[in-house]
Order: sequence, then structure tokens, then C-alpha cells
Amino acid sequence: MANDVRTIRIGLLGCGNVGGALVPLVERQAEAIVARTGLRLEITRVAVRNMSRDRGVTLADGVLTRDAMSVVTDPDIDLVVEVIGGIEPARELISTALRAGKPVVTGNKELLANVGTELFAIADEHGVDLLFEAAVAGGIPLIRPLRESLRGEPITRVMGILNGTTNFILTKMTEEGADYGVALAEAQELGYAERDPTADVEGFDAGAKAAIIASIAFGARVVAGDVYHEGISGITAGDIAVARRLGYVVKLLGIAERDPATGEIAVRVHPAMVPVQHPLASVRESYNAVFVEGDAVGSLMFYGRGAGGSPTASAVFGDVIDAAVNLSKGTHGALGSFARATIRAIDETSAEYLLSLDVADQPGVLHAVTGAFAEHGVSIRAAEQEGIGADARLVFITHQAREADLQATVRSLRDLDVVRRVGSLLRVIGS
Repeated sequence: MANDVRTIRIGLLGCGNVGGALVPLVERQAEAIVARTGLRLEITRVAVRNMSRDRGVTLADGVLTRDAMSVVTDPDIDLVVEVIGGIEPARELISTALRAGKPVVTGNKELLANVGTELFAIADEHGVDLLFEAAVAGGIPLIRPLRESLRGEPITRVMGILNGTTNFILTKMTEEGADYGVALAEAQELGYAERDPTADVEGFDAGAKAAIIASIAFGARVVAGDVYHEGISGITAGDIAVARRLGYVVKLLGIAERDPATGEIAVRVHPAMVPVQHPLASVRESYNAVFVEGDAVGSLMFYGRGAGGSPTASAVFGDVIDAAVNLSKGTHGALGSFARATIRAIDETSAEYLLSLDVADQPGVLHAVTGAFAEHGVSIRAAEQEGIGADARLVFITHQAREADLQATVRSLRDLDVVRRVGSLLRVIGS
């Protein structure tokens, strides 16, 4: 066997949390991979921005460089791993590698959510792999089942918790009654949230992942700009308490749906009330979980750590092994062509909704408020009043309603003299 071992030399772009976890993982598993595949994987060049930073890994002299393009174009590099993030220079680096016939493994969700189909086409044209399991849901194997095991499945919806930071914050608010700001500060202290948490808490990170999922699940060109975003920064401890009293848990969900009749695709990220008996309600802290629903397979759930250096490095490494094996055989896993997507606007989607109102405690209030719902064709499923006098609050849950009709109702409610404040609007999922 030893004489038949082929060495695959890897160029690593980026050596932060993920790259720094990948280096020792490749070293520890080297002999096991040789035994299973006949391939020896070696990271022989690493591009970083700061060569003096301590990365917690030992690299031989001459391995580190600041010149990422020199790694990609090095004729001694067989396979490229990109974990630097962002759109540029990652886009140029990856396209250069693919055009040179080098397979690429990436965890770059921002890049794939914006120009993924362009890069997939380059990979197919040059007959090499572009693999990206780590771009969505960290260490959870989701992309490979979607692109391989479920390739013939008529998938109708993919829904799940795609961001560990927001799930950690909402868990703290739910279980400890913490305010949003306090929960966010703890997430930052523990390293779950960045100093600027906007991408996470406003839904942009989950939106990029949802765009990638929709593209693969439905075989259509869906980009980040097609995704409706609504974050959790407006969620209050009071909203969490109301949801709990009514038998729900608040989660930030990414949802990608395809209408079987029209083929329209709707992709959105927003807080939602999930029934306590639903499996997503029990997903705590920084964990992720994704439901895939299809006509033939029914419902599948994927659960695990959605972030962190080691889980994400594990997903990267799995792709590296696949790409190396395919390279040694002169083959690759093609994604195929992507159809033009017809995107359904958020206004045309439907859901049940929870809406709270601070109102004057006087005769005729309920009649005026329910009249605004009726005016726009929104049917009320349940209603209750909290408090009395100046503290009176009405809480409504609607039947299925069109988003545009519900928003028109909210505008009418704001115009009523008896409504002091329109509070939180939360969609109800899974009931």
C-alpha cells in the first residue's frame, strides 16, 4: 500500500478559528485517511494576513505567506481550502483555482449566497469540485444530503434555526427572563457574538445560509438579495413571556419554500413563535436544527453544532477528503444547471400572526380594533386582554393571513385613537 500512496498537497487560505482547527485535524487523521483512501493529505502552504499572530498550531518554516494568490497559482498545490470569508478577494482566488483545475473547498456563505452559481458553473466547466458543506449549519451535514441523497426528492420546504448566536440569545431570554441587551452582552463575552453583532442579530447571516439552501434544494438561482430579513433586536422579554403563556417559544427561523403549483420560491428570515411541542422549540443555546420537507420523504431533521472552529473544520475536512478522492480519480461532483428563480415577495406569503396592542380601557375599543382586522380580511383565531386601565393590552392570534393584508391591518390600527401603541408582530409557525 505504501508504494501506492499519493500525496494531495493542500493550500489553505486563512488560519483563524476554522483554519486553525483544520490544521491539527488533518495531521491527526492523516494515517486513517491513507488507510481508507490511499491518499496522504498535507497542508503545505497557508496564506494569512498577519504572519506574527499566534494561531495555536505548529507550521514548518516557509509554509506561511501573506500572498494568497501565490498559494492558488503554486503548481505544487493540488487542492485549495478557502476560509478567509468575504466576497473579494475570495471570489478571484477561488475562480483562479478552479480555472487551473484545482478543486476548492470553502465555508464562505457570503460569497456563495451572492455569486455561488457563477462559481459552480466555472467548477463544472473545468471538471473539478467546489464543495461547501461548512457554509451552512457548521458541522451539521446538510448540503451533501440536499445535493446528493435528496437530489430526486420534490422538496417543498426547508425550515430551521440557522444562526447559533441568535438562538443562544433567545434561549437566555426564554429560560432566564433576560432582556435582549443582557443576553447579547453575555453572548459577546462568551465569544458567540461579534463586537458588531449586526449580521447575526438582524438576520443577514441566516439569510445568506437560507439563500444557499434554497438554491441547492430547489435547483434555482437564489441570492442573498432575494431573502427577506427581520432580526431579533426588537424582541422583548415581554414578547417571550406572552409566547410562553400561550404555549410557544420564540426562535429566529430561516424558511425556504417552493409552491408546487406555481414554482414560486419564498425565502425569508424572521422571528417566529414555534409550538412548545415542535422539535425546533427544544433546540437550545448555540445549536442549529434544520427541517427538510418533501413529497416522498416526509420530514427530516438535521441537528447539531451550527458554529465553532472544530465543528466547522470537521465539515471542511469531510469535503477535502471527497474532493481529494475525486481528484485522484479524475472526476467531480457536478451541481448541474440552476433555473431562473421566480421569487415570491414577502407581501404574498401567508402565516398565522400574533399581534399585541396597548389600548385605552374604554367602551368600544374591542369593536374598533376587530373592525380594523375585518376591514382587511384578517380573521382572528384567539384574543385575550392583559391588565386594566392604562396598562390594558390586547393580544390577538390570527388565522392564516396574507402578509400584505396583515400589514394593512397594522397601519389601520395605528390610525385608531384608542390604540396607544402597536406592539410586537410575530409569525406563528408549525401550528
